[in-house]
Amino acid sequence: MDTLSPLNDEHVALGAALTSFAGWQMPLRYTSDIAEHNAVRTAAGLFDLSHMGEIRISGPDAAAFLDYALVGNLSALRFQGARYTMICAPDGGVIDDLIVYRDLPDAFLVVANASNHEVVMDALRERTDGFDASVEDRSPQTALIAVQGPHALDIVRATQGLDETGGDVGASKYYACLPATFAGEPVLVARTGYTGEDGFEFFLDAASAPALWRAFLAAGQDHGLVPAGLSARDSLRLEAGMPLYGNELDRTTTPHDAGLGRVVKLDKATAEGEPLAFVGRAALEAREAETPTRTLVGLEGLGRRAARHGYPVTRPDGSAIGVVTSGAPSPTLGHPVAMAYVTPAESAPGTELAVDVRGRLEPVRVVPLPFYRRAR
Repeated sequence: MDTLSPLNDEHVALGAALTSFAGWQMPLRYTSDIAEHNAVRTAAGLFDLSHMGEIRISGPDAAAFLDYALVGNLSALRFQGARYTMICAPDGGVIDDLIVYRDLPDAFLVVANASNHEVVMDALRERTDGFDASVEDRSPQTALIAVQGPHALDIVRATQGLDETGGDVGASKYYACLPATFAGEPVLVARTGYTGEDGFEFFLDAASAPALWRAFLAAGQDHGLVPAGLSARDSLRLEAGMPLYGNELDRTTTPHDAGLGRVVKLDKATAEGEPLAFVGRAALEAREAETPTRTLVGLEGLGRRAARHGYPVTRPDGSAIGVVTSGAPSPTLGHPVAMAYVTPAESAPGTELAVDVRGRLEPVRVVPLPFYRRAR
């Protein structure tokens, strides 16, 4: 049976269409996918992300442990900072992509995808040997709510009961986090998101989540805030060129394959200046030195039919050269978009290709990622 979000009753009251996702019952949409998508681009959307996995890493060796367990240099992460990183298998394949928050001076919060929560927990625990560090699953007692969109800051500042005890959230930088309180209870406010817009994510005790959800809706009435479901979240992240585990990333894919080799910090070093060992290092060093066999690209649809996950990418003559990882009509741009792995020879922007959409070749053009970038 699927796990219910602590906000399930709120979703039911709002008439959400619920769906099974990664072992959870979550809102797919409340009204229409396009309306919710457009609200996030023009005003703001309210998302329940309580299905994500929250893992606390603490102990004297917490930072050194994460340097070993993950591909990033987490010991260099500043206090109240956040970092996008990955956990890889010894062969370099991606187990999951993660965001790590250093919300305490000597402890970290690792946020994993819902579908990989248990796998990441197991991998982290297996890697603690030799480190004075603990791995604690905080997911059952934690809710996660996001406010995303150009009006997000105005809504956060107007929310009754939310006190910025740790500093001005409006002055915080992208990929930063600050402590706050709601109705006297602790909240971690992070300036992060998965939509390509400015916004904030709020980690708090599950019991306090329904009241905060309702407070956001009340504060957002004059700012165009709407509740938004998984469908809008997926189309928003696609326009923003953000990878989704199971589509652009999986155990057969290295960070370099996905154009994310920058997150692999091969310059991590010991106090003596020696290369720092971390899981997957040898394989990722070798991968960095190799000529790639596939490249992740953006595809702009030149027709009306959208490419979807798994559809073959071909040359105009129909010869296969890749596969679509994510695809959908773009509400913001007004034409279909997709991400796909193709051979390097066909990866240059402007290259004319095709996608086999149920037996019919639809013309596409390679374009740079992301498809959409918000004005700053």
